[in-house]
Amino acid sequence: MERLAAFAADCRDRGAPDAVREDVTGRVLDVLGNCLAAYADPAADAGPAVLRAARRWGGAGEATAIGSGDRLPAPSAALVNGTLAHALDYDDTHLPSVLHPSASVVPAALAAAEAAGSTGSELVDAVAAGIEVCARLGMASYLPETRTSLFFERGQHATSICGTLGAAVAAGLLFGLPAEGVAHAAGVAASMGSGLIEANRTGGTVKRAHCGWAAHAGVSAAVLALEGVTGPPTVLEGRFGFFRAWLDGRYDAEALLSGLGERWELPRTVYKPYPANHFTHPAVDCALALRAGGLAPESVAEAELGVAAPVLATIAEPPRDKARPRSPYHAKFSGPYVVAAALLGGGGLGLDLDDFAALDEDALALAARVRCVADERASELFPRAFAAVLRVRLRDGSTREHRVDSSRGGPERPLTREELEVKFRSNAGRALRAEAVEELLAAARALPSAPSAAPLPRLTHAG
Repeated sequence: MERLAAFAADCRDRGAPDAVREDVTGRVLDVLGNCLAAYADPAADAGPAVLRAARRWGGAGEATAIGSGDRLPAPSAALVNGTLAHALDYDDTHLPSVLHPSASVVPAALAAAEAAGSTGSELVDAVAAGIEVCARLGMASYLPETRTSLFFERGQHATSICGTLGAAVAAGLLFGLPAEGVAHAAGVAASMGSGLIEANRTGGTVKRAHCGWAAHAGVSAAVLALEGVTGPPTVLEGRFGFFRAWLDGRYDAEALLSGLGERWELPRTVYKPYPANHFTHPAVDCALALRAGGLAPESVAEAELGVAAPVLATIAEPPRDKARPRSPYHAKFSGPYVVAAALLGGGGLGLDLDDFAALDEDALALAARVRCVADERASELFPRAFAAVLRVRLRDGSTREHRVDSSRGGPERPLTREELEVKFRSNAGRALRAEAVEELLAAARALPSAPSAAPLPRLTHAG
């Protein structure tokens, strides 16, 4: 942990590379937009529930709950904002670890920066370090021979487990901890991280709060370290440490530490163009391509979606539940449903939040005719890219097929800055007036040189 903490402190003291700092402004913007969209979306009920819980707890007003404007203790603000950031499943994904670092690290950093009176530049560097640590921990769990994460194979949510430590690193930097103190903050946070992904399969809203709890735990751990609580120096590699507890001691030390500070994992964190589980995105791409080619959804007799074998547990099983999701949120984890929704026509960049506002009967009827199977090529590419093939048999007996080897927004097809801002405007516009959206966009663009990071979440009042 000492080497990761030293890297983080150096990132604060010397500043992250310019390209990384520019990247971070996009991450902050994306998180703010996702939070605002969730705040305004009645289907994202975990966010309001967590806000009500935070209000019950009370405490000194140190940081802002995005959207509501509530002033809360910094850990509580991080909890609310992290929940909102992940509530719509619209947050970015690091490949190949397949975790969502920004939704934990950015809310923790925003809360800590506001409480500490940090500059925009300090916020940017802290987010860069926190996301990098989170992604590196995720990479350490990735097994090249099986092309999957040990966390995922064990039913654990790497996003919240690794995100807790990344959030603690970012918060510790903003609270002014030296490298040793940052190591203690992460060492304390390692006892707080948790998360199970069963909700992806069978429902429940708790997963939406995972990033919020990681952000809350990270800020709390940094405050505890600031006040003198210490963590074990071997918290990661020790006999009873992080890797032994979560991964039975199997981890890739080179992926964790090699090129630290020179080769960054942060740019491998890709944005989502569609508000659904990232494993479904190549399926959406295939469906949109077939629709653009003239395929009429009413002509579909049956369809077969081929995806990477490891993702079937998330988007295809149990088959009956995925063919007929129980809620709009559950539909975001259904391969059959997203194919149907995309074939029927979506908004935004292809599918947007309105397409998941309620379960659509036409989409449900079409989803019942879609089955999911393992595809060899998609499995070979996973998880460095999300790939899929969609084969459709029409009622007249003819067939159509489309394949993508990297989903839109992925390593081979990144979203442009303009597309990212289209997404942000669509999301933020659900909670803010048009002029407030543009004001927030300008503030995010200017973040690296802003004298204070505090106005950023405060700008996101409902209006």
